[in-house]
Amino acid sequence: MIKNIFVKLALAVIIYMVALTGCKKDNGSGSGPLLGKDDAAFTIYENSFLDALWKLNPDWATSVGYHKYDSLLYIPNEQNRQKMMDFAKVQIDSLSRFEVNTLNEANKIDYKIMQNQLEYAQWQIQQLKAYEWDPSSYNVIGTFAYILNEHYAPLTKRLRNFYQRMLNVPLYYKEAEKQIKNPVAELTSLAIEQNLGGLDVIEKDFADSLKKTNIPKAEQKQMTDRAALCAQAIKGYADWLKALKNDHPRSFRLGKDLYEDKFKYEIVAANTGQQVFNAAVKRKKYLHGQMAKLSRQLWPKYFGNKTMPADTLGLISAMIDTLSSKHVKPDAFQSAIVQLIPKLKDFVKAKDLVTLDPTKPLIIRKEPGYMAGVAGASMSGPGPYDKGGNSYYNVGSLTGWSPEKAESYLREYNQYIIQILSIHEAVPGHYVQGVYANKAPSIIKSVFGNGAMNEGWAVYAEEMMLDSGYGNNEPEMRLMWYKWHLRSVCNTILDYSVHTGSMTKEQAIKMLTIEAFQQQAEAEGKWKRVTVSSVQLTSYYTGYKEIIDLRDAYKIKMGDKYKLKEFNERFLSYGSAPVKFIRDAMLAKPPASTN
Repeated sequence: MIKNIFVKLALAVIIYMVALTGCKKDNGSGSGPLLGKDDAAFTIYENSFLDALWKLNPDWATSVGYHKYDSLLYIPNEQNRQKMMDFAKVQIDSLSRFEVNTLNEANKIDYKIMQNQLEYAQWQIQQLKAYEWDPSSYNVIGTFAYILNEHYAPLTKRLRNFYQRMLNVPLYYKEAEKQIKNPVAELTSLAIEQNLGGLDVIEKDFADSLKKTNIPKAEQKQMTDRAALCAQAIKGYADWLKALKNDHPRSFRLGKDLYEDKFKYEIVAANTGQQVFNAAVKRKKYLHGQMAKLSRQLWPKYFGNKTMPADTLGLISAMIDTLSSKHVKPDAFQSAIVQLIPKLKDFVKAKDLVTLDPTKPLIIRKEPGYMAGVAGASMSGPGPYDKGGNSYYNVGSLTGWSPEKAESYLREYNQYIIQILSIHEAVPGHYVQGVYANKAPSIIKSVFGNGAMNEGWAVYAEEMMLDSGYGNNEPEMRLMWYKWHLRSVCNTILDYSVHTGSMTKEQAIKMLTIEAFQQQAEAEGKWKRVTVSSVQLTSYYTGYKEIIDLRDAYKIKMGDKYKLKEFNERFLSYGSAPVKFIRDAMLAKPPASTN
């Protein structure tokens, strides 16, 4: 799971709503002649659009590596939402004056991305209204952590920006309390967990960093005094949420209409949510068939003459259960991942799958508290304006877990799966895709990065590695990848069934443990995740399927000239654009010769 803030637009509704507040440029006034039919005019428009965006949303600007406004924190409110609506209408009108077919390939994609996101922003305010029912959307800590941890400027300068930015934190959370009307219970719990979980950034890390500077002691005291007020405001928000009486909370289920709309705007796929769900159900059946074949092949090796279960799912489960017993110890989980990364890089180079950039750092770290509660492992990459920044492979900690819970988790992330996990998150998955995205010339594609493309690439990378011989073509590794791949498939089935239907926790756990062969702890965690998010879980399988379909079509187009590395690198060169837009570009016929 990728946690680049700039691709998490749908999970940061408030940030986006405030982002474009009151931003009206002369070239988007809603009147006057066509803005321009050429790429130069469109580039000017893009730049003015982004300049205004960052000036009016310093929070988002910081997350993408634009640090001019780090010291500012805006307060979300109704007035800002109305300004956002006004701005979105003006910008949609401005876009409509360009004749998209006259633009070059890259700008055509930018145009479509900007249009989709502006329409999405309007829909979020008018229809979704998550600012009323999602308390977890109000959280300032992530940006403070970014300012503190990234070395894009001298520490003293970053700390003074940190200090100035804290000024509005109490007002921010008081406004959050006013906005919340009928919160979802599960999202209320998540808000409490994440806000309190990140308090160390304000209470401890800030003070520790101050000690490393020459800032005068009197000024340091002022700064830590404000940090104390800031921490108090965060705790006050959590206490307010804990005490909030809400006898009839909004259901976490979106409902089919909202779900399909959100899927359309967020995933930007060629198919509807229903169609992708249907494809996932079919895929699950296919995977069960393949897994059964491998389990029968492996049975004598691990069970000798013991009678094979007649039930197919029972057979697969028995084989997976045996293989899952091979795993690292709880305190060695992160160190095992550290040791894996060089091996993955060496394999990618040996098989010439994609060019790696050794100058882009990858840091493996314990998952920060403000990220906790959604996924056990994730990748945080540098923003498009901070291309030299670090990429973090965030690994969940097992500290404090009961032996039973830790064993369940480690059986899920056994010696096979931990390798596939690291392919997905790091090499050649999210980390590599992020490096390529930051090299792409279009900053629009990074700012509005498409989650299905990102997650789809990571899932595609897993299969590509195995198809290239990773794991020595062992049937055990392939069987465990099928099990892992079932996660992506069942993520889609789960998300759609829960949010458009009435799938219960009991039914979900049964599907995940019996049909997807997941450990109880993993299934419980996935249920929690589906109650605090929507649509994002479909991005894995949707993106994967679209990339595989594109590769098949590209093979036909290229014929004897097809090369896997060339496909991979051309695909990645488009940045974090929706796959359906990349497909249009890669499969487009060259212009007819005029000779």
